[in-house]
Order: sequence, then structure tokens, then C-alpha cells
Amino acid sequence: MSDVAVAPARPRRRSLWSRFSAKSPVVLALLALVLGFLIGALVIIFSTSAVLDAWRGIFHSWDGLFHALNVTFNNVGAAYRDMFTGSVVDPPQFWHSLTTGKQWDYSLTPISETCTYATPLIIASIAVGIAFQTGVFNIGANGQAIMGGIAGAAAGSLVQLPAIIHIPFTLLAGVIGGLVIGAIPGLLKAYTGAHEVIVTLMLNYVIAFFLIFALLSTALQQPFQSNDISRTMHSSAQLAPLFGTASGLRVSYGVFIAAAVVIFAWWLLDRSSIGFDFRVTGANPHAARASGINARRVVVLVFLVSGGLAGLAGVVQVASTTHYIDGNFLIGNAGIGFTAITVALLGRNRPMGIVWGSLLFAALGVGGRQMQAATGIPLDLATIIQSVVVLFVASPVLVKEIFRLRSSAASGIQLATQGWGS
Repeated sequence: MSDVAVAPARPRRRSLWSRFSAKSPVVLALLALVLGFLIGALVIIFSTSAVLDAWRGIFHSWDGLFHALNVTFNNVGAAYRDMFTGSVVDPPQFWHSLTTGKQWDYSLTPISETCTYATPLIIASIAVGIAFQTGVFNIGANGQAIMGGIAGAAAGSLVQLPAIIHIPFTLLAGVIGGLVIGAIPGLLKAYTGAHEVIVTLMLNYVIAFFLIFALLSTALQQPFQSNDISRTMHSSAQLAPLFGTASGLRVSYGVFIAAAVVIFAWWLLDRSSIGFDFRVTGANPHAARASGINARRVVVLVFLVSGGLAGLAGVVQVASTTHYIDGNFLIGNAGIGFTAITVALLGRNRPMGIVWGSLLFAALGVGGRQMQAATGIPLDLATIIQSVVVLFVASPVLVKEIFRLRSSAASGIQLATQGWGS
């Protein structure tokens, strides 16, 4: 009997979509966003009395089910529509401005507010992302941003200079303020082995109390005031609105500073020798030391860069919006330094990913306020969506399982085990 060659079983062919989507971090992030909005819709359904009442009465009439579905879609749609029109654009209003040339201030206000909120968030998130790329956990970006705001407010209100000099001087003061605070955990980690998470986290509290001291016991306090409020920055130190004060649009020239920071971060991480040392140290500290990279130098430098950028975010926040600081500056829910940690994770610590993540978080925050005003749905819904999106972005294997995206076992394990610096 002659041997019969048996052809090996052909592997099951996967579609181009499945092969691409299983590997693309962009697609995985978009799918995480979809899941976030789906869970947000469930929260709306189970927390809106009108929707629950409609579902309780589905058996009271022959069209009860259709009525319940209609009420559900109307409430969910209204919430997300108001979130979109409040943060991006209201299409009817935009069309009216486009055809008549009038009321452009109303049409552009939503996107202006989103960009205003996103500008310092981009800078702070890149500060955190650069540290994470190096394998360093800078949890103190909020304190560094507060110190940058303090130094910037002092430079902008206590000194009189021409605008062409005053603005760079104010921004530089903010950078130095954040840089000095960033140097503390850097030096402690490099030369004593102190854990940067504990040091940076505790420094946030130290700087928060220093803020109160600076506003109540120094020349920075507003004259003839007993409250914790600073002097107002001179107009020569302010980042003016991009479309002029008369337009009512708050988006300022700070967007160009944020763009410059994005370009700087791209050059630093991908084109400079220092950035190469950062990335190698973050990917494999043992290999970095074996190749002659000075680990102490890298740790100190990355904290200086990260702290300086966080301080820049703080001063841009002040110079673009209120032009003064008070005792609640970047404290609590307004702390962009803490939001920056989640945005850096969402953007996978890459500059352009951080830009899109910052715009998303800004849009959810700004649009959430419009949604709450129009529908009564709490602003906390936006926070829920943000949290769910970050959860799924941090768990790409879970997203693949939900959407049945298959990839090789090796790549799945790699994605599941990558750290902050990946």
C-alpha cells in the first residue's frame, strides 16, 4: 500500500478587520470608548425615572413596549446629544452662522471651552507620560502644577515688564517652579532610593498647604483682602484670547504652547539621545545599566523635565483663564495633575495619543455640564464614562474578548503584561 500524503489542515482564515483591529491600539481605544458610552447609556436608563416608569408599564397597553423603547432612546439620545453640542458644536447653530455670518461666538463656544480645558491638560499629561515612558511614576504632577501656578502668578503680578518679555518671563517662572519641586523626588530616588510614588504623593499635600501660606502670608496676596486670593496678573503677562476679548471665546494663545510641548515631547522621545536613554531605561533598566547609561542621571533628568512641564501647565492655566489663583487652585476635582495620569494611560504615553485623550476628557467634562443643565442627568455620568474607557484601555485583552478579536497568544500576553512605560 502506497503512502498517501495528508495535507496539513489549513489555518482558519481571519478577516482583514480582525487582524488589523486585534493589533491596532487606536482601534482598541475606539472600542473602549464605545463600551464606555454603552455603559453610560445603561446608567442613564437605570437612573432616569421616566425611563423606569415606561418599562414598568409595558404591559398596560398594546404599544407599551414600543413606548418604553421610544422613551429610552429619547432620554439616552438627548443626554449624548447635549453632551456633544455642549462640547463640540451645535449643528443647527453652526449652520445658521455659516449661512448668515452671524452669532459665531455662540457657534464656537462649545469647542472653545473644550480647547480651553484641554490646553493645560495636554501639557500636564505629556509631563506624566514622559515620566511613565522612563519607568518612573510621577504622581506629583498636580503639586508641581500648583507650584508653577504660584510662581507664574507671582511673576505676572509683582513684576512690570513689556508684554514681549513679560509673557516668556512668566512662563519660565512657572517652569522653574515645577522643576524645583520635581527635582526633590528625583534626587531622593537617585541618591537615597526613596520610592518616588510616596515622595511625589506626599509633596502634593505639602504644596497644597504652601499655596495657602503664599496666598495669606506673602506679597502675592491681593491687597486689602483677608481671603486666600492672589493679585491679578498684569495684562502684559496674560495669554490673551485667540479671537480677542470681545468675541467671548476663552480659548487662548496657550494652544500654541501646548502644540509646542507636543512637538518637543515627540523630538525628545524619538529623536534625541536623552530620550533614547529615557526609553531604554523604562523598557529594561538592567540592559540600560549594562550599556553604560547612568541611571541616576536619567532619573534626575526625567523628573526635571516632567516637573518643569507640569509647572508650565499650571502657569498656562492661570495665564489663560482666571489670571489669579486662590486656595482651591487645582485642588480636588479640578486637579489636572491627577487627571493627567489617566489621560497619559489612555494615550499610551505617546504625545499624539495624549492629545486625543485630553480632548476626549475635556469634551466629556465640558459636555457633561451642558448635559446636566439641559436634562438633569448628573455630571457624574461623564466621570463614569471616563473611568470605564480608561479601564478598558488598560485591559486590551478584555476588549478583544468582548468583540471576539483574535490575535496570536504572544501578542496577547505582551499587551496584558506591558507596564506604564510601554
